[in-house]
Amino acid sequence: MRPVRPIAVLPTLFTLGNLVCGFFAIVVASRIAKPGMVDVVPAPRLETAGQLWGSVDPTHNLLLCGALIIMAMLFDMFDGQVARLTRTASDFGGQLDSLCDVVSFGVAPAFLLVKMCPQFTELHREAVWSIAALFTCCAALRLARFNVETDEHDDHGWFAGLPSPAAAAVIASFAILSYTIRNEINFEVYRDFDWWMQRLLPIFSIGVALLMVSRVPYPHVVTQLLRGRRSFAHVVMIVVAMIGLFTVRWYAIPILGCGYVAIPALRAIWLAVAKRKQDMGRTSGAV
Repeated sequence: MRPVRPIAVLPTLFTLGNLVCGFFAIVVASRIAKPGMVDVVPAPRLETAGQLWGSVDPTHNLLLCGALIIMAMLFDMFDGQVARLTRTASDFGGQLDSLCDVVSFGVAPAFLLVKMCPQFTELHREAVWSIAALFTCCAALRLARFNVETDEHDDHGWFAGLPSPAAAAVIASFAILSYTIRNEINFEVYRDFDWWMQRLLPIFSIGVALLMVSRVPYPHVVTQLLRGRRSFAHVVMIVVAMIGLFTVRWYAIPILGCGYVAIPALRAIWLAVAKRKQDMGRTSGAV
């Protein structure tokens, strides 16, 4: 057994921040009561962050759980960047990162999924727990494959399969959107939205889970947009996009998350169909 070399402090703290956020997301989701124990009415407006931590309202806890998973994603997004900038990347950091990711982006969103869909759980209890277990397993398999296939020469520009942080962020974004529609728009609209979300989100999560273990290429957003030198117009577009997203921030996360999941998958399907048609055309022409 080889002893562990000295550990880089700053990247390790970022990685452990990811783990802590994922752990507290599970704790917060566990506070959500069973259906019927709390009346579903417009939640009281929060004045302080302390009120959010102490609230028993279901959508308050959904909001907090979703926000913690998004925070874990931000920690995960930048721990590798910090390690590369400080030239302290190591095998220890990579293994620790994957262990933390299993909790924050495998277990936490799967548990949140079950808590977000109580009506689906009552009708199909085994199904929703099986879907949650599938999501967790696919996240773990995707992370293990990433560790095996990635080497020090990888430019981290593209991923093979949907990254687990993005998959978790999509589930978390619907929790945040649920709170926004219930308390900021119209409570009657929330009832219709919640009815559809509880029935469609578990099915959607199956596709998200399978995309994690697929070979569909997904871009690394930070690397593609921020790394290296870019044109002046590129910087201006990023600033304008950030301001626009901040303006509709509660809706931007679900829209961006679903777009990031769906567009590369649809593109891969389109290319596969086009290639098959081209191969069939060549075969028929040869005959």
